Amino acid sequence: MTTTTDSWQQKAAAKREAISACIPTEWRLSPDQLKLAEGKRDITGPVIQQFLSDEEKRIVNLDSVPIVEAIKNGKLTAVQVTKAFCHTAAIIHQINPCLLEIFFDKAVARAQELDDYQSKYGRTTGPLHGLPVSLKDQFHVKGVDTTMGYVGWIGGNCGVEDASQTHKIESEITREFLEVGAVLYCKFGETHNHILGMTYNPHNRNLSCGGSSGGEAVLHALRGSTLGMGTDIGGSVRIPAGFCGTFSLKPTPERLSYKDTANTAPGQYTCRSTVGLMGTSLAGVDLGLRALLSTKPWVHDPAVVPIPYREDVYNAYLARGMAAAGRPLKLGIVWNDGMVEPHPPILRGLRLLAEAVRNAGHKVVDWNPPPVSEGCDVHRHMLLADGAHDIHQQLRRSGEPLVPGVAEELKLREPRPLLETHDLTLKGLAYEIKYSDYWNRSGEDDGQIVDAVIMPLAPTAAVVPGQYYHVEYSRAGNALNLASAVIPVTKADKSQDPFDKGYEPRSDLDRKVWESYDPEIYDGAPVGLQIMGRKFEEEKVLAIAQVVYAALLREGKGAKATL
Repeated sequence: MTTTTDSWQQKAAAKREAISACIPTEWRLSPDQLKLAEGKRDITGPVIQQFLSDEEKRIVNLDSVPIVEAIKNGKLTAVQVTKAFCHTAAIIHQINPCLLEIFFDKAVARAQELDDYQSKYGRTTGPLHGLPVSLKDQFHVKGVDTTMGYVGWIGGNCGVEDASQTHKIESEITREFLEVGAVLYCKFGETHNHILGMTYNPHNRNLSCGGSSGGEAVLHALRGSTLGMGTDIGGSVRIPAGFCGTFSLKPTPERLSYKDTANTAPGQYTCRSTVGLMGTSLAGVDLGLRALLSTKPWVHDPAVVPIPYREDVYNAYLARGMAAAGRPLKLGIVWNDGMVEPHPPILRGLRLLAEAVRNAGHKVVDWNPPPVSEGCDVHRHMLLADGAHDIHQQLRRSGEPLVPGVAEELKLREPRPLLETHDLTLKGLAYEIKYSDYWNRSGEDDGQIVDAVIMPLAPTAAVVPGQYYHVEYSRAGNALNLASAVIPVTKADKSQDPFDKGYEPRSDLDRKVWESYDPEIYDGAPVGLQIMGRKFEEEKVLAIAQVVYAALLREGKGAKATL
């Protein structure tokens, strides 16, 4: 860890330079190239890929499953694939800084080891053999910093006070990815910090890419990765995926391991963060879940429930969905949360998805659960039950201030008394029961309980930085600890999504969110929606997401991506 008396600004600048220095000279862009790229509103597609060879473009435009298959069948090598994604990630970072750690040299060496193993033994090492996987900068990788964006943890591993363990600790998730054959090559950052600055939306530089796992969604949107690992305590793998037009899965806490992973206020265990998968395809996200569960993480982390991947559940719901004539799915749909009306692009996305699902032969019913404000209030209060003391403790390591935009929300205050947190916990449990009872009653009219719920993940298609006023659409899933997947549905279109001057807001907050919509600014922003199941229903949620997304593609109206 840094021990000099340099200012936090100097330390942050030195770290930025160190990250850039990890990019090979031959991959560095000229000032003119950078200026031209940075002037583009949308940097997807050719803006990035103009700097790649034809072979590299062919590789990075594949998704996780075909990449793994191509390596297994000898059509590609792990080194070829790794170099292609490292090069792409290097280009992306120079144009839209999103990486807090780059270790391409280690990645290529690891890929060579995997190729040598396959050549020697005629088989692969595991289900992700040779696949480059990017990690959020909460997961410890040996020999690499973990700063979580804090200047004070430069040179160390955030949360690891024992200096003898610096750069020696490894998160359980990291160990599992290595066990199944993955190649780790970079760690992405929280999307607004003093080390990197602001990371923007790759589809529309007017907008945010979402956070806190936004760096991963940027990599996916720009084909610098096909599979990565983030965390989610209020929407942090779902919001970025939705904002950037990619896919993600927020599992129920304790389905996957959080062991030896850096976190904010790690002692707060009532409203738990969960690790989540993000990717360029649903099949890739599913592959990642299968691979991690194949390592039996509950053996190494007693907090993980011992539930292997349930192939029978996944196949059953996939079969029901693809052959709706037998027993159609029944899906609830949330048009608004009773507090804030979604912007016009989100409402159009909901209508498109509902129509596609109905046309595929499935049932769609309105979903009006007990007020989500009850659960969200508990969640909001519990997240800062320590009065933001943990955050300020990390800031004091370097003397850096809070970044603009969160200074008021995260200001230092007195922690909540223990008995108050007990009461909040009981209120949260009571709301979970109330919500579950409502779900169970959804079969009273026809004998079929709702299989999953389609809902916004935010009221906006991405968001103008500094104007994210309402997070309850994503927070609800965390308050309830439910499994949820995100799929891209469409894009904001100023010709189809005009501002509705006749809308009458239900509150000052609703008015503030509604009036923040500008069709010109939001034009082209991805519209993602979430599909929410019940606790530990990850396989079911992924299968239903496949069904819903396939229905959308058949209509020819949805965002073009890969299952």
